[in-house]
Amino acid sequence: MSDTEFRHGKKRFYDNTKFPRGFAKSGDFTLAEEEILTLYGDTMLGLESGDLQPENSEEKHFVKVLVNPGKAKSKLERVWLKYVQLARGRKRFHTLNGRTKPDASSVDEYSDDVSLVEED
Repeated sequence: MSDTEFRHGKKRFYDNTKFPRGFAKSGDFTLAEEEILTLYGDTMLGLESGDLQPENSEEKHFVKVLVNPGKAKSKLERVWLKYVQLARGRKRFHTLNGRTKPDASSVDEYSDDVSLVEED
């Protein structure tokens, strides 16, 4: 990733609370995305929290993307937004049963059949 002006973090970035086995082993990130997060994540976190000030145009654009995620254009910005959504967003939960109740018309069809049965 030498084609970027973005600063490397002072230390490697890990999130042991949400991704204790690592970013790539979580199944949510590719190996390339994991490398971006570990190399640049410390700087991106500092820019997001305000601890660091942007030093170049790429970092200034990153700060703007934090306010307006639709403007993300670089891989670093998209990976950070993905990380924020997965780490801080709501976890999706899929069940096998639905929430909807059967509509009344399908229930009425069966109740009509029961009325046709003669009692002895």
